[in-house]
Amino acid sequence: MDGPEAKPPGAPGARAQHKRKRRGKRGGRASRRRKSRNAQAHQQAQTSPQSGSGAEERGNQPQTGQTRANGANAPADARKDKPEASPGSDVRKPASGKPIEAAAPHVRRQHPGDTVYAALDLGTNNCRLLVARPTRNAFRVVDAYSRVCRLGQGLALTGKLSDEAMDRAIEALAACRDKLLINGVNRHRLIATEACRRADNGAEFLERVRKEAGLNLEVVSRETEAHLAVAGCASLIDPNATGVVVFDIGGGSTELVVLDFKGRKSGGRFAGSMLRKAAVGWTSLPVGVVGVAERHGGVDVPPELFGAMVDEVAEMLDAFPAIKALDKHPRGRVHLLGTSGTVTTIAGVHLGLKRYDRRRVDGTWMGPHSIRTVNERLMEMSYEERASNACIGRDRADLVLAGCAIFEAIRLRWPWARVRVADRGLREGILMSLMSEDGVWQGQGGNPVAANANAGRQA
Repeated sequence: MDGPEAKPPGAPGARAQHKRKRRGKRGGRASRRRKSRNAQAHQQAQTSPQSGSGAEERGNQPQTGQTRANGANAPADARKDKPEASPGSDVRKPASGKPIEAAAPHVRRQHPGDTVYAALDLGTNNCRLLVARPTRNAFRVVDAYSRVCRLGQGLALTGKLSDEAMDRAIEALAACRDKLLINGVNRHRLIATEACRRADNGAEFLERVRKEAGLNLEVVSRETEAHLAVAGCASLIDPNATGVVVFDIGGGSTELVVLDFKGRKSGGRFAGSMLRKAAVGWTSLPVGVVGVAERHGGVDVPPELFGAMVDEVAEMLDAFPAIKALDKHPRGRVHLLGTSGTVTTIAGVHLGLKRYDRRRVDGTWMGPHSIRTVNERLMEMSYEERASNACIGRDRADLVLAGCAIFEAIRLRWPWARVRVADRGLREGILMSLMSEDGVWQGQGGNPVAANANAGRQA
């Protein structure tokens, strides 16, 4: 008697076929596509011209397929499917003086969901970079970088950026450039703030950055900087507040924006139009942690010296026209919202963190008593004790009390108000403004906190 009919090779039963079909959907086809793309990338790498004569023939024109920093579309002949760059890939660095757009010719993207965004903030004290992809109504950070480079060291005394400070900043910017290339960033905004605004040799420094790091920095106005700071931390505004003072203590300047929501129903959704209408005043004080520490000292800070710092900033605040705008609001409905290394440091010390934890700091509420307690505790510490604190570190040990003095002057103007701490700011504001400009949230309910921070954007 014949046995069961043998199944022909390659014709599995229904169940096995179903499994194979599922595997194909999950990994088989995707794996074949990846292998095909990798093969194309390898072939392209083998056949592409190397630097030298080939680069000279191409001249200074941007490579095809790159999206420029202002969002312009790539040339038509470049809008084809090409293998994408991946972290760890061998990416050639741009030759000195070439813009970042010319450095990664193999990065190609078309669909808005594939766009990788980046925001760089070169301040007086820090260089910070954030790389992100948009999500349904916000964004997801895929890479970040931060380094204390003290670009503005000595600026208050000489009016110029020193060679050593510029070298440190360019080194940090070169690291940021590499991250832009590795992550395949094709939409970015790279800004510089107070140090480059004030320095007599600021233009010379920007030219060095272009030639040596391959980046074109945009020096933004104080107004733009203030709006970006508000856009970056707007989601932390208490929806029940009738008035908010947003402040950003930087290395060379301090920005304040007064928001008056009285009579306006927000429903907790602080859209860009509402924030613009609610902004009844803004100012940029020409004081930051670096300048104050250099004038008064930051290593040994006795109470009388700390008081002198506070008084200096308080006099500047008194000249701010909108300083009294919230005085008639119910006291329990006004709060301060601080975004800077100073307030996050104070929050970390207040929470007693043995290691700085952004998840615990961002969004923390602090009352007047807690802030006074931290200030007194920091003044009692020696320089070495501050340097060994995990939330301060040696890079900030001589600056933290200058920042506390600026913070204290702001807090004393609204002594009853609670303070909310934001470990976010300019970079987040840049990212949201770029994504909002590109319409990545259209048809998805929009992004309620994407403020129109491009109002003061320079051409």
